[in-house]
Amino acid sequence: MNTKTLGATLLIAGTTIGAGMLALPLASSSLGGPATLALMLGLWALMAFTAMLQVEASLTTGKWYLHQLADQLLGPWGKGVASFCILMLFYSLASAYISGGSSLLAQALADAGMHLGQEQAAWIFTLLFGGMVCVGTRQVDYLNRLMFAVKLLIMVAVLALLLPRAEGQHLLSLPLGQGLLLAGLPVIFTSFGFHGSIPSVMLYLGDCPKRLRRVFVWGSALPLILYVLWQVAILGLLGQQSLIQSGGALDSLLASVGKLVNWPAFNQAMHLFADLALATSFLGVTLGLFDFMAKVTRRKDNAGGRLQTGLITFVPPLLFALYFPQGFIMALGYAAIALAILAVLLPVALVWQSRKQAEAHHYRAPGGVVALGLAGAMGVLIVGVQVSVSLGLLPAL
Repeated sequence: MNTKTLGATLLIAGTTIGAGMLALPLASSSLGGPATLALMLGLWALMAFTAMLQVEASLTTGKWYLHQLADQLLGPWGKGVASFCILMLFYSLASAYISGGSSLLAQALADAGMHLGQEQAAWIFTLLFGGMVCVGTRQVDYLNRLMFAVKLLIMVAVLALLLPRAEGQHLLSLPLGQGLLLAGLPVIFTSFGFHGSIPSVMLYLGDCPKRLRRVFVWGSALPLILYVLWQVAILGLLGQQSLIQSGGALDSLLASVGKLVNWPAFNQAMHLFADLALATSFLGVTLGLFDFMAKVTRRKDNAGGRLQTGLITFVPPLLFALYFPQGFIMALGYAAIALAILAVLLPVALVWQSRKQAEAHHYRAPGGVVALGLAGAMGVLIVGVQVSVSLGLLPAL
């Protein structure tokens, strides 16, 4: 694996592993161990498969961006749906990351004796990491590698402390109520979202199917491995009832774990992991948004053009994060719907249509019609469940 392939793999993994990973055991505590692990494995397989569907559609048509693929294969309605979902998902996530990142930055500077307001911290966070995205994918790749390496070292050290203390009987806990398994679908599904970065990775690496398959499969498998080990460590250490009694608060969870491990710096290490996870997710999401906006607005790939694209990319979520935080927090509740459409339903529809229209293909994702049908059914199920949870028809985790 050469350095560019490794960098792209870590970019996918870094985009996927957000700060929300730490709260996954809390969010899934009502599901129990076997159900959570089964959902993680199944949803990882779904997302890796649909990533390769998008690669197939791109290599067949020569179009890298989802809205272009939808326009060519599905027509104007497909392009409209794709564009709306991309903007809703990306701007919502970017706004949330700016809001969360600025809070963490302000706290870190306050600990160092420098007191900044939330608005000032938001500007600094956006200029720092947004500026890196504007410079280029290669620079994002190098910065992401560094942060991902530190993040991985922290998690390896933490897991080495926690896993030997896990108790097997805790891992066999079952769902506490009917409907919870369905309610867990959107929560865990969004933890495997990286598809917005697919066009950026393809532009960076080229059109080699074998190379792209390695990047997307391994780039999404690394988060799966960490998610499973973290779930086993926390559930095995605390048990289902203790997780539920923590009230869903991450600080409470970390404090409970910190009391049981012999490492004074545990809380600081986990907060550093959360900071780095948020930063790498922000880089991956906004890189995808930057490349999308550059294509849509037809900005040139020079200093002036990239600056203009950067303003279009970062100013709207920055302003929304500063002045309308509740609007985007509400929109995040529907992120699973937009992600299910973008990452599952559209790739299935695109490949179905492309296989009908073209006889020869550069690459075909495995599984045939059966796999396409199963993936499409899962996408419809996830959208339906998220709508039902939003309307109160199903219990939320």
